[in-house]
Amino acid sequence: MPQSVIEREMPGAGSLGADQLKGASQGSCTVLKELGPEIQWVHSYVTDDKIYCVYRAPSEALIRQHAETAGFPANSIAQVRAVIDPTTAE
Repeated sequence: MPQSVIEREMPGAGSLGADQLKGASQGSCTVLKELGPEIQWVHSYVTDDKIYCVYRAPSEALIRQHAETAGFPANSIAQVRAVIDPTTAE
């Protein structure tokens, strides 16, 4: 299944507390369950003013539907074409 990186502009995201992040995660998971098994949240990186999320989904439209329903921005969505790490150099 295609994997994508979603950039979410969320000013102050890095200042969110554990309870706020838990609440956001719970809201996201609730919507994911409603949408079915075709869309999966892998993990997210929280920075000062953005959250970068990695999702598996068959289409950008389904990712946007999740974002809209959950109330999160999806400022950009880019499909992952390859994954590299230091072992790629070997």
